[in-house]
Amino acid sequence: MKSSYFLLRLLRSGVQQGQNPLTDQVQRDDGAGQNHHHGPAGRGEGHAVEHPAQPAQPGKQRRVDDDRLDGYDDGKHLQKTPVLVQAPEDVSPLVPHVKAVKEGAPDEQDEIGAQTLLRGLEQAIEYIKGLHFDESDIEYLRSLNIFAEDFLEYLSTFRFTGDIYAIPEGTVVFPRESLIKVIAPIMQAQLVETALLTIINHQSLIATKTERIVHAAKGDGVMEFGLRRAQGADAGTYGARAAMIAGCIGTSNVLCGKMFDVPVKGTHAHSWIMSFPDELTAFRTYAKLYPSACILLVDTYDTLKSGIPNAIKVFKEMREAGIPLTFYGIRLDSGDLAYLSKKAKKMLDAAGFPDAVISASNDLDEYLIDSLKVQGATINSWGVGTNLITAKDCPSFGGVYKLAAVKDKTTGEFIPKIKLSENAEKITNPGNKTIYRIYDKENGKIIADLICLVGEKFDTNNSLLLFDPQETWKKTLLAPGSYTMRELLVPVFLNGECVYESPKVMDIQKYCKEELDTLWDESKRLVNPHTVHVDLSNELWQTKQKLLDSYHKK
Repeated sequence: MKSSYFLLRLLRSGVQQGQNPLTDQVQRDDGAGQNHHHGPAGRGEGHAVEHPAQPAQPGKQRRVDDDRLDGYDDGKHLQKTPVLVQAPEDVSPLVPHVKAVKEGAPDEQDEIGAQTLLRGLEQAIEYIKGLHFDESDIEYLRSLNIFAEDFLEYLSTFRFTGDIYAIPEGTVVFPRESLIKVIAPIMQAQLVETALLTIINHQSLIATKTERIVHAAKGDGVMEFGLRRAQGADAGTYGARAAMIAGCIGTSNVLCGKMFDVPVKGTHAHSWIMSFPDELTAFRTYAKLYPSACILLVDTYDTLKSGIPNAIKVFKEMREAGIPLTFYGIRLDSGDLAYLSKKAKKMLDAAGFPDAVISASNDLDEYLIDSLKVQGATINSWGVGTNLITAKDCPSFGGVYKLAAVKDKTTGEFIPKIKLSENAEKITNPGNKTIYRIYDKENGKIIADLICLVGEKFDTNNSLLLFDPQETWKKTLLAPGSYTMRELLVPVFLNGECVYESPKVMDIQKYCKEELDTLWDESKRLVNPHTVHVDLSNELWQTKQKLLDSYHKK
Protein backbone atom coordinates (compact mmCIF):
# COMPACT_ATOMS: atom_id res chain seq x y z
CA MET A 1 0.00 0.00 0.00
CA LYS A 2 1.29 3.47 -0.84
CA SER A 3 1.78 6.31 1.55
CA SER A 4 -1.33 8.44 1.00
CA TYR A 5 -2.37 8.10 4.63
CA PHE A 6 1.03 9.29 5.70
CA LEU A 7 0.81 12.34 3.49
CA LEU A 8 -2.48 13.16 5.15
CA ARG A 9 -0.92 12.75 8.56
CA LEU A 10 2.13 14.84 7.70
CA LEU A 11 0.03 17.75 6.53
CA ARG A 12 -2.49 17.52 9.36
CA SER A 13 -0.16 17.43 12.35
CA GLY A 14 3.07 19.22 11.55
CA VAL A 15 4.89 20.38 14.68
CA GLN A 16 6.31 23.87 14.70
CA GLN A 17 10.08 24.20 14.65
CA GLY A 18 11.65 23.77 18.06
CA GLN A 19 8.57 22.22 19.60
CA ASN A 20 9.07 18.98 21.53
CA PRO A 21 5.82 17.04 21.85
CA LEU A 22 7.03 14.84 24.70
CA THR A 23 8.69 17.25 27.10
CA ASP A 24 5.65 17.20 29.38
CA GLN A 25 4.29 14.11 31.02
CA VAL A 26 0.76 15.42 30.90
CA GLN A 27 -1.49 16.93 28.26
CA ARG A 28 -4.30 19.13 29.42
CA ASP A 29 -7.72 19.08 27.77
CA ASP A 30 -10.34 21.42 29.13
CA GLY A 31 -12.95 20.41 26.54
CA ALA A 32 -16.33 19.33 27.79
CA GLY A 33 -17.59 15.81 27.23
CA GLN A 34 -20.29 13.45 28.34
CA ASN A 35 -19.80 11.54 31.57
CA HIS A 36 -19.94 7.77 31.41
CA HIS A 37 -21.58 6.01 34.33
CA HIS A 38 -19.88 2.84 35.45
CA GLY A 39 -22.41 0.66 37.24
CA PRO A 40 -22.22 -2.33 39.56
CA ALA A 41 -20.03 -5.29 38.87
CA GLY A 42 -21.12 -7.60 36.07
CA ARG A 43 -22.27 -11.19 36.19
CA GLY A 44 -20.83 -14.18 34.41
CA GLU A 45 -20.82 -17.90 33.95
CA GLY A 46 -18.72 -20.51 32.21
CA HIS A 47 -15.76 -21.35 30.08
CA ALA A 48 -13.29 -19.05 28.39
CA VAL A 49 -13.72 -18.74 24.64
CA GLU A 50 -10.60 -20.12 23.02
CA HIS A 51 -8.60 -17.78 20.79
CA PRO A 52 -4.84 -17.58 20.31
CA ALA A 53 -3.38 -15.09 22.73
CA GLN A 54 0.06 -14.40 24.10
CA PRO A 55 1.20 -11.87 26.68
CA ALA A 56 2.12 -8.59 25.07
CA GLN A 57 5.81 -7.85 25.39
CA PRO A 58 7.40 -4.44 24.86
CA GLY A 59 9.33 -4.20 21.60
CA LYS A 60 13.11 -4.12 21.91
CA GLN A 61 14.18 -3.81 18.28
CA ARG A 62 15.40 -0.47 16.95
CA ARG A 63 16.82 0.52 13.58
CA VAL A 64 20.18 2.26 13.65
CA ASP A 65 19.00 4.95 11.22
CA ASP A 66 16.02 5.62 13.48
CA ASP A 67 18.18 6.32 16.51
CA ARG A 68 17.32 10.00 16.55
CA LEU A 69 13.64 9.29 16.05
CA ASP A 70 13.09 6.66 18.69
CA GLY A 71 9.55 6.75 20.01
CA TYR A 72 6.75 4.39 20.93
CA ASP A 73 2.99 3.93 20.60
CA ASP A 74 0.67 1.90 22.81
CA GLY A 75 -2.66 0.67 21.50
CA LYS A 76 -5.38 1.55 23.89
CA HIS A 77 -6.49 5.00 22.87
CA LEU A 78 -5.74 6.24 19.39
CA GLN A 79 -4.33 9.69 20.08
CA LYS A 80 -4.01 12.83 18.07
CA THR A 81 -0.62 13.89 19.46
CA PRO A 82 1.27 16.13 17.00
CA VAL A 83 4.66 14.45 16.85
CA LEU A 84 5.51 14.99 13.19
CA VAL A 85 8.03 17.57 12.26
CA GLN A 86 7.66 20.80 10.31
CA ALA A 87 10.54 22.41 8.40
CA PRO A 88 13.41 22.32 10.88
CA GLU A 89 17.08 22.67 10.03
CA ASP A 90 17.62 19.34 11.73
CA VAL A 91 15.10 16.69 12.71
CA SER A 92 16.75 15.61 15.94
CA PRO A 93 15.78 18.53 18.22
CA LEU A 94 12.13 17.89 17.49
CA VAL A 95 11.78 14.21 18.24
CA PRO A 96 12.92 12.78 21.59
CA HIS A 97 15.26 9.81 21.82
CA VAL A 98 12.63 7.47 23.20
CA LYS A 99 10.43 4.62 22.23
CA ALA A 100 6.77 5.21 22.80
CA VAL A 101 3.66 3.18 23.53
CA LYS A 102 0.53 4.50 21.87
CA GLU A 103 -2.90 2.97 22.13
CA GLY A 104 -6.04 2.97 20.04
CA ALA A 105 -9.41 2.55 21.75
CA PRO A 106 -13.04 3.68 21.82
CA ASP A 107 -12.87 6.91 23.82
CA GLU A 108 -16.20 6.52 25.58
CA GLN A 109 -19.60 4.89 25.24
CA ASP A 110 -20.97 5.42 21.75
CA GLU A 111 -24.69 5.80 21.20
CA ILE A 112 -24.62 2.81 18.90
CA GLY A 113 -24.55 0.24 21.70
CA ALA A 114 -23.03 -1.08 24.90
CA GLN A 115 -20.32 -3.01 23.11
CA THR A 116 -18.36 -2.82 19.89
CA LEU A 117 -17.23 -5.47 17.43
CA LEU A 118 -13.60 -4.94 16.43
CA ARG A 119 -13.01 -4.95 12.66
CA GLY A 120 -10.39 -3.84 10.16
CA LEU A 121 -7.28 -5.56 11.51
CA GLU A 122 -6.57 -7.33 8.21
CA GLN A 123 -6.55 -4.05 6.30
CA ALA A 124 -4.41 -2.42 9.00
CA ILE A 125 -1.88 -5.24 8.60
CA GLU A 126 -1.79 -4.80 4.84
CA TYR A 127 -1.23 -1.09 5.30
CA ILE A 128 1.68 -1.51 7.72
CA LYS A 129 3.31 -4.11 5.47
CA GLY A 130 3.25 -1.83 2.47
CA LEU A 131 4.01 1.40 4.26
CA HIS A 132 6.56 3.48 2.35
CA PHE A 133 7.09 6.77 0.54
CA ASP A 134 7.91 6.53 -3.16
CA GLU A 135 9.78 9.07 -5.23
CA SER A 136 6.65 10.99 -6.22
CA ASP A 137 5.63 11.28 -2.57
CA ILE A 138 9.01 12.72 -1.61
CA GLU A 139 8.95 15.16 -4.53
CA TYR A 140 5.51 16.40 -3.52
CA LEU A 141 6.56 16.91 0.09
CA ARG A 142 9.70 18.70 -1.08
CA SER A 143 7.60 21.03 -3.26
CA LEU A 144 5.78 22.26 -0.16
CA ASN A 145 9.02 23.84 1.10
CA ILE A 146 8.26 23.03 4.72
CA PHE A 147 10.32 19.87 5.35
CA ALA A 148 14.09 19.60 5.78
CA GLU A 149 16.07 17.41 3.39
CA ASP A 150 17.30 15.05 6.10
CA PHE A 151 13.69 14.44 7.10
CA LEU A 152 12.73 13.72 3.48
CA GLU A 153 15.73 11.42 3.20
CA TYR A 154 14.48 9.57 6.29
CA LEU A 155 11.06 9.18 4.71
CA SER A 156 12.53 7.88 1.45
CA THR A 157 13.80 4.75 3.21
CA PHE A 158 10.99 4.53 5.73
CA ARG A 159 9.82 1.10 6.90
CA PHE A 160 7.91 0.22 10.04
CA THR A 161 10.23 -1.57 12.47
CA GLY A 162 8.20 -1.60 15.67
CA ASP A 163 5.80 -3.95 17.44
CA ILE A 164 2.03 -3.98 17.20
CA TYR A 165 -0.38 -5.86 19.44
CA ALA A 166 -4.09 -6.02 18.72
CA ILE A 167 -7.31 -7.65 19.79
CA PRO A 168 -8.31 -10.16 17.08
CA GLU A 169 -11.06 -9.22 14.65
CA GLY A 170 -14.52 -10.35 15.67
CA THR A 171 -13.85 -9.85 19.37
CA VAL A 172 -16.40 -7.99 21.46
CA VAL A 173 -14.74 -4.91 22.97
CA PHE A 174 -15.83 -2.12 25.27
CA PRO A 175 -15.09 1.60 25.78
CA ARG A 176 -11.58 2.64 26.87
CA GLU A 177 -9.97 -0.68 25.95
CA SER A 178 -6.86 -0.85 23.77
CA LEU A 179 -7.96 -2.24 20.43
CA ILE A 180 -4.43 -1.88 19.11
CA LYS A 181 -1.10 -1.07 20.75
CA VAL A 182 1.89 0.24 18.84
CA ILE A 183 5.38 0.10 20.33
CA ALA A 184 7.81 1.84 18.00
CA PRO A 185 10.07 4.83 17.48
CA ILE A 186 7.82 7.80 18.03
CA MET A 187 8.09 8.96 14.42
CA GLN A 188 6.83 5.61 13.18
CA ALA A 189 4.16 5.41 15.83
CA GLN A 190 2.82 8.82 14.91
CA LEU A 191 2.88 8.26 11.16
CA VAL A 192 0.52 5.30 11.34
CA GLU A 193 -2.11 7.09 13.43
CA THR A 194 -4.44 8.34 10.72
CA ALA A 195 -4.46 5.10 8.78
CA LEU A 196 -5.13 2.93 11.82
CA LEU A 197 -7.92 5.21 12.97
CA THR A 198 -9.74 5.41 9.66
CA ILE A 199 -9.50 1.67 8.98
CA ILE A 200 -10.46 0.38 12.41
CA ASN A 201 -12.99 3.09 13.27
CA HIS A 202 -14.97 2.61 10.07
CA GLN A 203 -15.18 -1.16 10.02
CA SER A 204 -15.81 -1.41 13.76
CA LEU A 205 -18.65 1.09 13.40
CA ILE A 206 -20.37 -0.81 10.57
CA ALA A 207 -19.88 -4.18 12.26
CA THR A 208 -21.38 -2.90 15.52
CA LYS A 209 -24.40 -1.44 13.72
CA THR A 210 -24.84 -4.68 11.77
CA GLU A 211 -24.76 -6.82 14.89
CA ARG A 212 -27.63 -4.83 16.34
CA ILE A 213 -29.64 -5.33 13.15
CA VAL A 214 -28.87 -9.05 13.08
CA HIS A 215 -29.84 -9.32 16.75
CA ALA A 216 -33.17 -7.60 16.07
CA ALA A 217 -33.87 -10.06 13.23
CA LYS A 218 -33.90 -12.91 15.79
CA GLY A 219 -32.41 -15.58 13.56
CA ASP A 220 -33.81 -14.41 10.21
CA GLY A 221 -31.28 -13.88 7.46
CA VAL A 222 -30.02 -10.32 6.99
CA MET A 223 -28.54 -9.32 3.63
CA GLU A 224 -26.25 -6.29 3.23
CA PHE A 225 -27.73 -4.07 0.48
CA GLY A 226 -25.92 -0.78 1.09
CA LEU A 227 -23.34 -0.13 -1.64
CA ARG A 228 -25.32 2.54 -3.51
CA ARG A 229 -25.73 4.58 -0.33
CA ALA A 230 -22.23 4.15 1.11
CA GLN A 231 -19.82 7.05 1.40
CA GLY A 232 -17.75 5.89 -1.54
CA ALA A 233 -16.77 2.59 -3.10
CA ASP A 234 -14.17 1.67 -0.46
CA ALA A 235 -16.61 2.36 2.36
CA GLY A 236 -19.18 0.19 0.60
CA THR A 237 -16.80 -2.72 0.04
CA TYR A 238 -15.02 -2.73 3.39
CA GLY A 239 -18.26 -1.90 5.17
CA ALA A 240 -19.80 -4.98 3.55
CA ARG A 241 -16.84 -7.02 4.81
CA ALA A 242 -17.48 -5.77 8.33
CA ALA A 243 -21.20 -6.53 7.97
CA MET A 244 -20.46 -10.10 6.93
CA ILE A 245 -18.26 -10.64 9.98
CA ALA A 246 -21.06 -9.28 12.17
CA GLY A 247 -23.55 -11.85 10.94
CA CYS A 248 -25.02 -10.99 7.53
CA ILE A 249 -25.74 -14.04 5.38
CA GLY A 250 -24.71 -12.32 2.17
CA THR A 251 -23.96 -9.04 0.44
CA SER A 252 -25.11 -7.49 -2.82
CA ASN A 253 -21.54 -6.17 -3.29
CA VAL A 254 -20.01 -8.60 -5.77
CA LEU A 255 -16.54 -7.07 -5.43
CA CYS A 256 -16.67 -7.75 -1.69
CA GLY A 257 -17.62 -11.34 -2.48
CA LYS A 258 -14.65 -11.70 -4.79
CA MET A 259 -12.13 -10.03 -2.50
CA PHE A 260 -13.10 -11.78 0.72
CA ASP A 261 -14.77 -15.01 -0.44
CA VAL A 262 -18.15 -14.25 1.13
CA PRO A 263 -21.65 -15.13 -0.20
CA VAL A 264 -23.22 -12.69 -2.63
CA LYS A 265 -27.01 -12.38 -2.71
CA GLY A 266 -29.61 -10.11 -4.20
CA THR A 267 -32.85 -9.81 -6.18
CA HIS A 268 -33.92 -7.83 -9.21
CA ALA A 269 -34.83 -4.14 -9.34
CA HIS A 270 -38.10 -2.39 -10.22
CA SER A 271 -36.49 -1.46 -13.52
CA TRP A 272 -36.46 -5.15 -14.44
CA ILE A 273 -40.23 -5.30 -14.14
CA MET A 274 -40.74 -1.99 -15.92
CA SER A 275 -38.55 -3.01 -18.89
CA PHE A 276 -41.04 -5.74 -19.86
CA PRO A 277 -44.49 -5.34 -21.40
CA ASP A 278 -46.08 -6.50 -18.16
CA GLU A 279 -45.26 -7.74 -14.68
CA LEU A 280 -46.13 -11.40 -15.34
CA THR A 281 -43.78 -11.61 -18.31
CA ALA A 282 -41.00 -10.09 -16.23
CA PHE A 283 -41.57 -12.64 -13.45
CA ARG A 284 -41.62 -15.57 -15.89
CA THR A 285 -38.40 -14.45 -17.54
CA TYR A 286 -36.63 -14.02 -14.19
CA ALA A 287 -37.82 -17.45 -13.04
CA LYS A 288 -36.34 -19.05 -16.17
CA LEU A 289 -33.00 -17.33 -15.56
CA TYR A 290 -32.81 -18.00 -11.79
CA PRO A 291 -35.06 -20.96 -10.94
CA SER A 292 -33.05 -21.84 -7.81
CA ALA A 293 -33.01 -18.28 -6.46
CA CYS A 294 -36.37 -16.90 -7.50
CA ILE A 295 -37.25 -13.98 -5.23
CA LEU A 296 -39.76 -11.76 -7.04
CA LEU A 297 -40.19 -8.06 -6.27
CA VAL A 298 -43.96 -7.59 -5.99
CA ASP A 299 -44.55 -3.87 -5.30
CA THR A 300 -43.80 -2.27 -8.67
CA TYR A 301 -47.48 -1.70 -9.47
CA ASP A 302 -49.92 -3.11 -6.90
CA THR A 303 -48.64 -5.50 -4.26
CA LEU A 304 -51.89 -7.27 -3.34
CA LYS A 305 -53.82 -7.07 -6.62
CA SER A 306 -50.99 -7.66 -9.07
CA GLY A 307 -47.58 -8.46 -7.61
CA ILE A 308 -48.38 -11.35 -5.27
CA PRO A 309 -51.01 -12.97 -7.57
CA ASN A 310 -48.55 -12.90 -10.49
CA ALA A 311 -45.78 -14.34 -8.32
CA ILE A 312 -48.08 -17.16 -7.21
CA LYS A 313 -48.97 -17.87 -10.86
CA VAL A 314 -45.26 -18.20 -11.72
CA PHE A 315 -44.58 -20.46 -8.72
CA LYS A 316 -47.44 -22.73 -9.84
CA GLU A 317 -46.05 -22.87 -13.39
CA MET A 318 -42.62 -23.79 -12.03
CA ARG A 319 -44.06 -26.57 -9.88
CA GLU A 320 -46.16 -27.94 -12.77
CA ALA A 321 -43.05 -27.94 -14.96
CA GLY A 322 -41.22 -30.03 -12.37
CA ILE A 323 -38.79 -27.24 -11.42
CA PRO A 324 -37.72 -27.67 -7.77
CA LEU A 325 -38.70 -24.72 -5.64
CA THR A 326 -35.50 -24.72 -3.60
CA PHE A 327 -35.31 -21.03 -2.77
CA TYR A 328 -38.20 -18.86 -3.84
CA GLY A 329 -40.49 -16.16 -2.55
CA ILE A 330 -41.31 -12.47 -2.73
CA ARG A 331 -39.76 -9.16 -1.72
CA LEU A 332 -41.63 -6.16 -0.34
CA ASP A 333 -39.93 -2.80 -0.79
CA SER A 334 -42.62 -0.28 0.12
CA GLY A 335 -45.89 0.22 1.95
CA ASP A 336 -46.97 -1.01 5.36
CA LEU A 337 -44.62 -3.96 5.69
CA ALA A 338 -46.41 -5.47 8.69
CA TYR A 339 -49.84 -5.41 7.02
CA LEU A 340 -48.62 -6.45 3.56
CA SER A 341 -46.48 -9.31 4.88
CA LYS A 342 -49.40 -10.78 6.82
CA LYS A 343 -51.63 -10.53 3.77
CA ALA A 344 -48.93 -12.06 1.58
CA LYS A 345 -48.48 -14.96 3.98
CA LYS A 346 -52.19 -15.81 3.84
CA MET A 347 -52.21 -15.67 0.04
CA LEU A 348 -49.08 -17.81 -0.33
CA ASP A 349 -50.28 -20.38 2.22
CA ALA A 350 -53.67 -20.63 0.53
CA ALA A 351 -51.98 -21.23 -2.81
CA GLY A 352 -49.89 -24.06 -1.41
CA PHE A 353 -46.60 -22.24 -0.87
CA PRO A 354 -46.18 -22.08 2.92
CA ASP A 355 -42.37 -22.21 2.69
CA ALA A 356 -42.05 -19.22 0.37
CA VAL A 357 -39.61 -16.58 1.59
CA ILE A 358 -41.12 -13.21 2.45
CA SER A 359 -38.30 -10.72 2.21
CA ALA A 360 -38.44 -7.01 3.00
CA SER A 361 -36.30 -3.96 2.38
CA ASN A 362 -37.05 -0.18 2.47
CA ASP A 363 -34.89 1.85 4.92
CA LEU A 364 -34.81 -0.82 7.60
CA ASP A 365 -32.81 -0.66 10.81
CA GLU A 366 -32.78 -2.56 14.09
CA TYR A 367 -35.59 -0.51 15.59
CA LEU A 368 -37.95 -0.93 12.63
CA ILE A 369 -37.19 -4.65 12.40
CA ASP A 370 -37.86 -5.04 16.11
CA SER A 371 -41.12 -3.11 15.75
CA LEU A 372 -42.23 -5.25 12.80
CA LYS A 373 -41.52 -8.37 14.85
CA VAL A 374 -43.68 -7.02 17.67
CA GLN A 375 -46.46 -6.29 15.17
CA GLY A 376 -46.47 -9.89 14.00
CA ALA A 377 -45.01 -9.29 10.55
CA THR A 378 -44.41 -12.55 8.69
CA ILE A 379 -41.15 -11.37 7.12
CA ASN A 380 -38.33 -13.91 7.45
CA SER A 381 -35.60 -12.31 5.34
CA TRP A 382 -34.31 -8.76 5.54
CA GLY A 383 -32.37 -6.62 3.07
CA VAL A 384 -30.78 -3.69 4.88
CA GLY A 385 -28.90 -0.96 3.07
CA THR A 386 -28.62 2.73 3.94
CA ASN A 387 -28.98 2.53 7.71
CA LEU A 388 -26.47 -0.33 7.92
CA ILE A 389 -23.69 0.78 5.59
CA THR A 390 -23.71 4.34 6.94
CA ALA A 391 -24.61 3.54 10.58
CA LYS A 392 -27.01 6.40 9.98
CA ASP A 393 -28.07 7.12 13.57
CA CYS A 394 -24.46 7.04 14.86
CA PRO A 395 -22.28 7.77 11.83
CA SER A 396 -18.90 7.95 13.55
CA PHE A 397 -16.90 5.73 15.87
CA GLY A 398 -15.01 7.44 18.68
CA GLY A 399 -11.69 5.67 18.45
CA VAL A 400 -8.75 7.80 19.61
CA TYR A 401 -4.97 7.38 19.60
CA LYS A 402 -3.13 8.24 22.81
CA LEU A 403 0.43 8.21 24.02
CA ALA A 404 0.60 5.94 27.07
CA ALA A 405 4.30 5.54 27.85
CA VAL A 406 7.83 6.29 26.70
CA LYS A 407 10.86 4.08 27.13
CA ASP A 408 13.78 5.26 29.21
CA LYS A 409 16.88 4.67 27.06
CA THR A 410 19.07 4.19 30.10
CA THR A 411 17.00 1.75 32.13
CA GLY A 412 14.86 0.24 29.38
CA GLU A 413 11.79 0.78 31.54
CA PHE A 414 8.58 2.31 30.27
CA ILE A 415 7.72 5.66 31.84
CA PRO A 416 3.92 6.02 32.12
CA LYS A 417 2.32 9.11 30.58
CA ILE A 418 -1.12 10.54 31.26
CA LYS A 419 -3.36 13.09 29.60
CA LEU A 420 -5.49 15.20 31.95
CA SER A 421 -8.93 16.59 31.26
CA GLU A 422 -11.74 18.36 33.04
CA ASN A 423 -13.83 15.38 31.96
CA ALA A 424 -12.87 12.31 33.99
CA GLU A 425 -13.74 9.97 31.12
CA LYS A 426 -11.10 11.64 28.93
CA ILE A 427 -8.24 11.14 31.37
CA THR A 428 -6.10 8.41 29.85
CA ASN A 429 -4.84 5.27 31.57
CA PRO A 430 -1.04 5.48 31.71
CA GLY A 431 1.63 2.88 31.08
CA ASN A 432 2.33 -0.12 28.88
CA LYS A 433 -0.84 -2.13 29.37
CA THR A 434 -2.67 -5.26 28.37
CA ILE A 435 -6.23 -6.51 28.91
CA TYR A 436 -7.62 -9.65 30.49
CA ARG A 437 -11.18 -10.79 29.95
CA ILE A 438 -12.73 -12.47 32.98
CA TYR A 439 -15.41 -15.12 32.51
CA ASP A 440 -17.59 -16.91 35.00
CA LYS A 441 -16.30 -20.48 34.92
CA GLU A 442 -19.76 -22.01 35.13
CA ASN A 443 -21.47 -20.42 32.12
CA GLY A 444 -18.79 -18.68 30.07
CA LYS A 445 -20.41 -15.26 30.34
CA ILE A 446 -18.23 -12.17 30.67
CA ILE A 447 -17.90 -10.85 34.20
CA ALA A 448 -15.68 -7.89 33.38
CA ASP A 449 -12.55 -6.83 31.54
CA LEU A 450 -9.44 -5.93 33.52
CA ILE A 451 -6.87 -3.48 32.20
CA CYS A 452 -3.48 -3.96 33.83
CA LEU A 453 0.18 -3.21 33.31
CA VAL A 454 2.22 -5.61 31.20
CA GLY A 455 3.96 -8.07 33.50
CA GLU A 456 1.25 -8.27 36.17
CA LYS A 457 0.45 -11.86 37.14
CA PHE A 458 -2.90 -13.34 38.07
CA ASP A 459 -3.77 -16.80 39.41
CA THR A 460 -7.34 -18.01 38.98
CA ASN A 461 -6.80 -20.27 41.99
CA ASN A 462 -6.73 -17.13 44.12
CA SER A 463 -9.54 -14.68 44.81
CA LEU A 464 -9.69 -11.59 42.62
CA LEU A 465 -11.01 -8.22 43.75
CA LEU A 466 -12.54 -6.03 41.04
CA PHE A 467 -13.49 -2.43 41.71
CA ASP A 468 -14.92 0.49 39.77
CA PRO A 469 -11.99 2.81 38.91
CA GLN A 470 -14.19 5.89 39.36
CA GLU A 471 -16.54 4.83 42.16
CA THR A 472 -14.06 2.69 44.03
CA TRP A 473 -16.49 1.59 46.75
CA LYS A 474 -18.23 -0.59 44.16
CA LYS A 475 -16.41 -3.90 44.42
CA THR A 476 -16.82 -7.53 43.40
CA LEU A 477 -14.77 -10.31 45.00
CA LEU A 478 -14.42 -13.40 42.80
CA ALA A 479 -13.90 -16.64 44.67
CA PRO A 480 -10.89 -18.86 43.86
CA GLY A 481 -11.59 -21.21 40.96
CA SER A 482 -14.86 -19.49 40.05
CA TYR A 483 -13.54 -17.60 37.05
CA THR A 484 -11.23 -17.89 34.04
CA MET A 485 -9.07 -15.22 32.37
CA ARG A 486 -7.96 -14.64 28.78
CA GLU A 487 -5.51 -12.04 27.55
CA LEU A 488 -7.01 -10.16 24.62
CA LEU A 489 -4.05 -8.45 22.95
CA VAL A 490 -2.00 -10.70 20.66
CA PRO A 491 1.24 -9.90 18.80
CA VAL A 492 0.69 -8.83 15.19
CA PHE A 493 4.07 -7.27 14.30
CA LEU A 494 7.35 -7.89 16.09
CA ASN A 495 10.43 -5.92 15.06
CA GLY A 496 8.58 -4.80 11.95
CA GLU A 497 7.74 -8.34 10.80
CA CYS A 498 4.16 -9.59 10.66
CA VAL A 499 3.71 -12.63 12.95
CA TYR A 500 -0.08 -12.87 12.67
CA GLU A 501 -2.15 -14.52 9.94
CA SER A 502 -5.62 -13.06 9.46
CA PRO A 503 -8.37 -15.69 9.34
CA LYS A 504 -10.86 -15.80 6.48
CA VAL A 505 -13.90 -13.57 6.83
CA MET A 506 -16.36 -16.41 7.31
CA ASP A 507 -14.09 -17.94 9.97
CA ILE A 508 -14.03 -14.58 11.74
CA GLN A 509 -17.84 -14.52 11.52
CA LYS A 510 -17.98 -17.87 13.32
CA TYR A 511 -15.60 -16.61 16.01
CA CYS A 512 -17.66 -13.42 16.33
CA LYS A 513 -20.80 -15.44 17.00
CA GLU A 514 -18.97 -17.32 19.75
CA GLU A 515 -17.87 -13.99 21.21
CA LEU A 516 -21.42 -12.62 21.20
CA ASP A 517 -22.59 -15.73 23.01
CA THR A 518 -20.39 -14.73 25.96
CA LEU A 519 -22.53 -11.62 26.50
CA TRP A 520 -25.54 -11.64 28.77
CA ASP A 521 -28.83 -11.03 26.96
CA GLU A 522 -29.23 -7.88 29.03
CA SER A 523 -26.10 -6.47 27.37
CA LYS A 524 -27.62 -7.01 23.92
CA ARG A 525 -30.74 -4.93 24.53
CA LEU A 526 -31.30 -2.27 21.88
CA VAL A 527 -32.38 0.23 24.53
CA ASN A 528 -30.66 0.73 27.91
CA PRO A 529 -28.33 -2.27 27.62
CA HIS A 530 -26.46 -3.51 30.67
CA THR A 531 -22.91 -2.17 30.73
CA VAL A 532 -20.05 -4.65 30.82
CA HIS A 533 -17.54 -3.25 33.26
CA VAL A 534 -13.99 -2.37 32.34
CA ASP A 535 -11.89 -2.18 35.50
CA LEU A 536 -8.28 -1.33 36.30
CA SER A 537 -5.89 -3.51 38.25
CA ASN A 538 -4.87 -2.13 41.61
CA GLU A 539 -1.30 -1.56 40.39
CA LEU A 540 -2.49 0.39 37.34
CA TRP A 541 -5.01 2.36 39.40
CA GLN A 542 -2.31 3.32 41.91
CA THR A 543 0.02 4.38 39.08
CA LYS A 544 -2.70 6.58 37.64
CA GLN A 545 -3.50 8.17 41.00
CA LYS A 546 0.17 8.95 41.66
CA LEU A 547 0.45 10.73 38.33
CA LEU A 548 -2.74 12.66 38.95
CA ASP A 549 -1.59 13.67 42.43
CA SER A 550 1.85 14.70 41.16
CA TYR A 551 0.37 17.20 38.74
CA HIS A 552 -2.07 18.64 41.23
CA LYS A 553 0.92 19.41 43.47
CA LYS A 554 2.64 21.48 40.80
